[in-house]
Amino acid sequence: MEELFADLHIHSCLSPCGDDEMTPGNILGMAVVKGLDMVAIADHNCARNLPAAAEIAEAYGLLLLPAMEITTREEVHMLGYFPTVEAALDASDILKKHLPPKKNKPSFFGHQSVMDSDDNVIDEEDALLIGATDLPLTACAALVRERGGVPVPAHINRGSNGLLVNLGFMPEEPVFQTVEVWRHLPCPMEPLDHRHVLHSSDAHYLGDIQEREFMLKLPEKSVAAFLDWMRAPKS
Repeated sequence: MEELFADLHIHSCLSPCGDDEMTPGNILGMAVVKGLDMVAIADHNCARNLPAAAEIAEAYGLLLLPAMEITTREEVHMLGYFPTVEAALDASDILKKHLPPKKNKPSFFGHQSVMDSDDNVIDEEDALLIGATDLPLTACAALVRERGGVPVPAHINRGSNGLLVNLGFMPEEPVFQTVEVWRHLPCPMEPLDHRHVLHSSDAHYLGDIQEREFMLKLPEKSVAAFLDWMRAPKS
């Protein structure tokens, strides 16, 4: 088994709420400085910075976990972890069709910068990524699973977009084997029973990227091993 330190929820400058300094290169460089082995860049409802991030991560010897933070119709935040960048991009293309029919206003919401592997801005995503999709929680989870990924409710105990705060309970459907918990706030224990728990930074600024605080034991350092761990029922 390998002991791998991870931050599994980081926003790049593609997320309108992410700082402009959160370029793929800066994020992954900071992850190296902080001694992390695995990172997930999970932008709001879009995966367009993952190709650049994957190229940089390979050069650094980091494991990039392709991800997105999807906002459901109920305005619940759900992380989707995918087996490949291509699978994440496919889901991203579908989600774009289910976002509000409005364009982003950078002066109000923030820039949504698409980068290359040299941290050059190559495009500006015009869809309003900060909005909720019109897909319910069940459909969003299915969208991730149909592409070989694993859906994980994000920061279930924090903010209006946390599942427990928003819905008030853990739904029976869809079934989640893994949840993300914001460690700085209390969380009821019952929703955590027989579930794997992730603790991540939800970083929007470079300095907020997690230190070597959260560790996973996996058979190998691979995306497949991480997804299998999250899918497996916890005894």
